[in-house]
Amino acid sequence: MQEIEPFYNWEKHYIANQDRRSPFYGREYNLNYYENDIYGYYIHPLWDTIGSETLYVKILFADYNRRFAVIELFGEWNDTLHNDIMYFKRNVVDELVAAGINQYILIGENVMNFHGSDDEYYAEWFEDVEDGWIAAVGFRDHVEYEWKRYRLDYYLNFGGTLHLDNWRTMQPYPFYELVRTLITRRLT
Repeated sequence: MQEIEPFYNWEKHYIANQDRRSPFYGREYNLNYYENDIYGYYIHPLWDTIGSETLYVKILFADYNRRFAVIELFGEWNDTLHNDIMYFKRNVVDELVAAGINQYILIGENVMNFHGSDDEYYAEWFEDVEDGWIAAVGFRDHVEYEWKRYRLDYYLNFGGTLHLDNWRTMQPYPFYELVRTLITRRLT
């Protein structure tokens, strides 16, 4: 697991620990010291901790004028045991909402499992974005199946055309425009 790194090809455009509005502003990384783990397996030190034992994130890009953020997730999204959505909402999303972000693209190819609970934090997040949206790109089928079981498809847009295997070949703005167009088609 320590070999799975967050996507880094957009660092010439954006680095979260250098963005004053990012919840990870000022964070320093030691590539020689592995301190975070998921179930005893060390993970790459570039993943940002949100307070959860099982879910880590990396803000890949944020544009406060266009009001969107791209966030990659890693680990197990476990609302049942660890209330991961609370940590994600309070420690990442709330700060981005306060900075004006209302469109979220979540990258989930490295989310191995999802264990649901109630939808309270998802509903709150959905209300926070008002005229925006939350898109989940590249999540595994069994994760999306569990989201449907917990009726999170009311709050999150996922599946179908949002299975974009080629997102890593795109630059941030064309990627955002593609996802925005797909979401707009769904909502109209």
